Amino acid sequence: MKAEKMRSFAAGLMIAAGLCGAVYYLGSDETTTATENKTVTSKMSEDEMISLLASKGFVVHTEEEWNKQLAAEKEAEKKPNEEKVVYRTVLTVTLGMTSIDVGKALEKAHIIKSAKEFFNEVEKRGVSTKLRPGSYDLESGMTEDQIIKTIFK
Repeated sequence: MKAEKMRSFAAGLMIAAGLCGAVYYLGSDETTTATENKTVTSKMSEDEMISLLASKGFVVHTEEEWNKQLAAEKEAEKKPNEEKVVYRTVLTVTLGMTSIDVGKALEKAHIIKSAKEFFNEVEKRGVSTKLRPGSYDLESGMTEDQIIKTIFK
């Protein structure tokens, strides 16, 4: 760029800055008139606030009502779920199955908690060789003793 072009460019920037400054300082003060026209609000009573919120779809509780609701919710959570799930299954015992196989099948069907404990109980009673082939209806509400009496001779 030549010096003459540089001077004219600088002069244009100075004129533009001067015009912006003049408009800024000499322009109308719209912000000052907006602050002078403040709206006056009156304080609302509690009943008016509650009715306004209720009309907008909000639910308003006093602190006492809120605490009662929280206490009732906590009480409902504390109560155990009394509906116990009962698992039912048809166990088919075939020739060649052992009491270990039966225990694993019962554990898989959620009838007993542990196949190993079931096997140990069968061994303790000495009925592991008396397994009867067949189909048996069993459910999780049955005791280990009832299950053993059903499946073994």
